[in-house]
Amino acid sequence: MIEVTAIRLEGGDAHEHITDVLWHSASSSGQTSRQALVDWLSESRENQAIVAGEGEHVPILVIAPFEKEPYFRTHADGMWTNHLLGLPRF
Repeated sequence: MIEVTAIRLEGGDAHEHITDVLWHSASSSGQTSRQALVDWLSESRENQAIVAGEGEHVPILVIAPFEKEPYFRTHADGMWTNHLLGLPRF
């Protein structure tokens, strides 16, 4: 499991405009592109990413709209949320 800690946006301020993320896990940290994170999350159910804060861990899920590039967004309590957009920018 990785925790996403910061995002980079380009061309807008919505989830679809996230181009890169900073992340860390128990054993490493790094920067990765949107496509690389989408691919990693889609590869296996064991690959999980979260946004942490205020005592909660909100899962990041892949959204694959018809005829558009896939992207990711947080999902909590049965609803899509904006936890990623609240993260610091880099």
